[in-house]
Amino acid sequence: MFEKKTNEEKIQAMMKRLNINIEKIDAQEVLIKTQKGDIVISAPEVVKTAIMGRDVYQVTGRANETAVNEDDITFVMKKTGKDRNTVVKKIEELDNDLSQAIIELKETTPKKKKRST
Repeated sequence: MFEKKTNEEKIQAMMKRLNINIEKIDAQEVLIKTQKGDIVISAPEVVKTAIMGRDVYQVTGRANETAVNEDDITFVMKKTGKDRNTVVKKIEELDNDLSQAIIELKETTPKKKKRST
């Protein structure tokens, strides 16, 4: 354990001499949006390093790929009033066909009864 601390101190001293600044970021989740879906990294370790005037972010943790884009999920939830899990299952079932997902989810929504006056 003492050796590890010494190595970390040496690395930090060397990086300081090279004018490389390191900052740990207290992130709860990292979301990477791709055309095929999203990559969500929960409880990540994120380190920001400033090298030669540029910021470099290093993210480590377990990634979960979702085939459904987060914006699509939110959109369908707003249109249908359904919960996230229901919406995700329906969008996956319909291979990302959002309009069909909205139609089918609205069909399962109970209609409000009109009051008799």
